[in-house]
Amino acid sequence: MHLVDIDDLTAEELHAVLDEADRLRAAHEAGEPDRPLPDRTLAMVFEKPSTRTRVSFETGMTQLGGHAVFLGPDDIHLGHGEPLRDTARVLSRYVDFIMARVFDHADVVELAEFATVPVINGLSDDAHPCQTLGDLLTIRDRFGTLDVSVAWVGDGNNVCQSLALGAAMTDLDLTIATPEGYEIADGVRRRTLGLDSPPEETDDPEAAVADADVVYTDVWVSMGEEDEREAKLRAFEGFQMTADRLGDRPLMHCLPAHRGEEVTDEVMEGDHLAWDQAENRMHAQKGLLSWLAGQTVSA
Repeated sequence: MHLVDIDDLTAEELHAVLDEADRLRAAHEAGEPDRPLPDRTLAMVFEKPSTRTRVSFETGMTQLGGHAVFLGPDDIHLGHGEPLRDTARVLSRYVDFIMARVFDHADVVELAEFATVPVINGLSDDAHPCQTLGDLLTIRDRFGTLDVSVAWVGDGNNVCQSLALGAAMTDLDLTIATPEGYEIADGVRRRTLGLDSPPEETDDPEAAVADADVVYTDVWVSMGEEDEREAKLRAFEGFQMTADRLGDRPLMHCLPAHRGEEVTDEVMEGDHLAWDQAENRMHAQKGLLSWLAGQTVSA
C-alpha cells in the first residue's frame, strides 16, 4: 500500500496509524522503545528542501531500528536522465520504503505506480498527507478527541487540501476561509463530499474563527510561488492571524512561518500548537512506517 494522499487510507486505517503512533511514542517516552523495523531502509527523495520532513523521517526511522538514506536534488534527478518508472523500480530493489518530497504531484503518483515497496508522499503541490497525520495527532493530543471545531484561515493549498480530506474522514468539524480564487481544488472538494464530514467554505475569516476551538494558518506564498508573491499579498489582505482575531484559541501552523504576513510575531510567540505539530510529524510518520510495514504493495 502507498500513501499518496490521506484518503488512500480508510477512516479505520487512519485511526490505526494514529493509534500506532501513540503506542510507539508512549514506549519511547517510557524508556522501552519498540523497534519494529530492524534492518529496514527508507529512501528519502527530496526535490524540495525541508527541515521538518528530513529530520522527522530520518530520526523516526532510526528510532524504529531502521536506516534512512537522503537523496537530494544533486543526488537524484527525478525524470531527468532516467524515467521515473525506472527510478521506482531500482529503488524498490534496494530499500523497503520510499518517501518523496516533490514539486509535481504526478511524480509521486508515478513512483507509486511502479514501485514495489510503499511510497509515501512527503509533500507535493497538491497534497501533504504526512502533515495531516501529524495535525490530527496533535488535535487528538490536545483535546482527547477529533470531535473538534477547526478554522483554516489562508490559502487553500496542499496542506489545506489534505486536511480537508482528513477532516472529512473523521469527526473533525472544519471551516475553510480563503480569498476568492484561492479555494481548495474542485476535485478535492468533490472527494470530501463523498466522505462523512465535508468542510464548510467561506471567504470571511471572522466567521470561520467565531466558533472554532483551534485556528490553523499557513504561509500565503509557498516554495516555488515566489513570482506570485505581490499578487498573493494583496489578495490575502485581511486574512492575517492577529492576537485579536485569534483570541484565547490555540494556533496551528505547519511551519515555517512568515512572521508579519499570515501571522504576527506576537501570535507566534504565544500559546500555540506549532511546536507540538512539528514533533508529532515524527511520531505520526513512525506510526505510518510501522503500519505500512504490515501492508501489501501491488504495482
